[in-house]
Amino acid sequence: MKDLNEVISELSQSSNKIERRRPRRTSRSITSGGKRSRERTLSPQERLQRFETAVQQQVVSLPADTKHIRMIPLGGLGEVGRNMMALEYGDDIMVIDAGLRFPEEDMPGIDFIIPNTKYLEERVDRIRGIVFTHGHYDHIGALPYVVEKLGYPPLYASPLTRGILLKRQEEFKTSKKVDITDVRDGDSVKLGAFTVNFFHVNHNIPDDLALYIETPMGYIIHTSDFKFDPDPVNDKPADLNYIKELGDKGVLLLMSDSTDAEEEGTSISERTILENLETIFKESDKKIVAATFGSLLNRVQQLIMLAEKYGRKVIVEGYTMTTNLEIAKELGYVRLPKGLLVPAKDISKYKPEEILIICTGAQGERNAALMRIANKEHRFIRLDKGDSIIFSSSVIPGNERSVQMLKDALFRQNVKVYHYKMMDIHAGGHAKRADLRKMIELTRPKFFLPVHGQFSMLVNHSWLAQEMGVPEENIVVAENGQVLNLNKEEFFITKETVPANYVMVDGLGVGDVGQIVLRDRQMMAQDGMFVVITAVDSRSGKVRGNPDIISRGFVYLRESQELLKDVRKMVRRIVEESTSYEAVDWAYVKNNIRDDLGQFLFQKTKRRPMVLPVIIEV
Repeated sequence: MKDLNEVISELSQSSNKIERRRPRRTSRSITSGGKRSRERTLSPQERLQRFETAVQQQVVSLPADTKHIRMIPLGGLGEVGRNMMALEYGDDIMVIDAGLRFPEEDMPGIDFIIPNTKYLEERVDRIRGIVFTHGHYDHIGALPYVVEKLGYPPLYASPLTRGILLKRQEEFKTSKKVDITDVRDGDSVKLGAFTVNFFHVNHNIPDDLALYIETPMGYIIHTSDFKFDPDPVNDKPADLNYIKELGDKGVLLLMSDSTDAEEEGTSISERTILENLETIFKESDKKIVAATFGSLLNRVQQLIMLAEKYGRKVIVEGYTMTTNLEIAKELGYVRLPKGLLVPAKDISKYKPEEILIICTGAQGERNAALMRIANKEHRFIRLDKGDSIIFSSSVIPGNERSVQMLKDALFRQNVKVYHYKMMDIHAGGHAKRADLRKMIELTRPKFFLPVHGQFSMLVNHSWLAQEMGVPEENIVVAENGQVLNLNKEEFFITKETVPANYVMVDGLGVGDVGQIVLRDRQMMAQDGMFVVITAVDSRSGKVRGNPDIISRGFVYLRESQELLKDVRKMVRRIVEESTSYEAVDWAYVKNNIRDDLGQFLFQKTKRRPMVLPVIIEV
């Protein structure tokens, strides 16, 4: 059995081989598009032609602003996820991230929500590039849906983030192949008026890069999602001295992660998580099933290390986790010894104490691996008395009920369940208040903008910045769609707004499900649907036969004969009264049926189904 420290030492040596970090003084500079190029100045005739085209498209094209940097949050403010920020100076626009978020409970049928990029679509010729901070879907997931609309701008990402993006892009058909330039800690990229310098910070996925942006007005720091971990596993700590050096140069604006701004203390070190997970491995004499997020690769690496030490074979279940693990292994970010990984179909070849299953589904997702295992729906994996189930993740707000149902299903099978409230087996990837104070202390910004979080998180982060000495008038708490102006002397929200509403993805449809469709789905989900089909004589206006009725999710027809009898009488009366004129307006007839019948059904049942009248002229 290998000593755990030996395994960690081998992993660190492996990581150093692929790191290829350059000294900051000799960092490479990459121009927009991934190669050296010079921006061409547009002629007056070309500028006039561009303006005329904008007018024809009914786009208001304001003169280029060189007195301020315009900052336009298209997502990520007042919400967790859907992160996207545009910075604009003169004729140059750079974009930070393009993420998605998952639907809320009142959005039936919606797969994802992405930012509204209409503002950028109208200015595609001015987009100098999109930079991605790390590989979580709330920062990269919208790219396949927007890259074509944005004119395939130059894209920049760290190796792991690039690998995840390219793998995801394979699932989408676009007219042009996406090209992503590889950037690393210490690299810089020239994007028009902006020079973006990348530096390493810790998160719960490798290759997380914060941004130090040189602008004509001063230096801007974007922290990415981050936390300070002095003793990480499968990673190196952030260089605090370097961040302090940036602060010494003078930081005009700090944009800082706010997700855990309401949580006191510091984030738990991944080393502590590893030690607690090892305790479970020592005590377990049966199967171990560890559920976590598909993108939490540092945690997956910890579990693989423990499986190697304690002589367990590893089964990985879950499409996202399997895909990310393959990418990370190819790039050298995850060390997976040969022969350690086995397919689920071979589980019967090993004793229970020789198996570790790493899977997705810790949030109680219906079709995820852990839920299928708990419901005995998995083809090969069955739980036995005494097995250990590890929830190595926190519960995302809104998922509490589904997670509790999952736990109940597991406990009914007499297994041991471990979760983060019992012991420290999960640490979030976001800085808590002590780390947020440290970031402000190191950078000492003149202006401050909290990003990435619900509105309450942004406000609490702004209060914390005031505690750290940033004047209240120098702090802006903004919302998506507002336009912010920044220069050396002032930072404020303008009266201008841009579209930043939800764009909903449903299957292959992007943006075709709006509020009206969503409202109809909510209504049907809540009170059902009631369809009345009536055949009407086109000459006499009389109803022929009895109206047919279809009910879905409202009442069971066989048990509601009296109600249906009353409905048929009412429909017959409404139609014949509404067609007593020579010229019949059938839209008017259907509206009368919908309104009167809806009111009648509410009086009888106190429910409001969607009433759909259908009239057939015969």
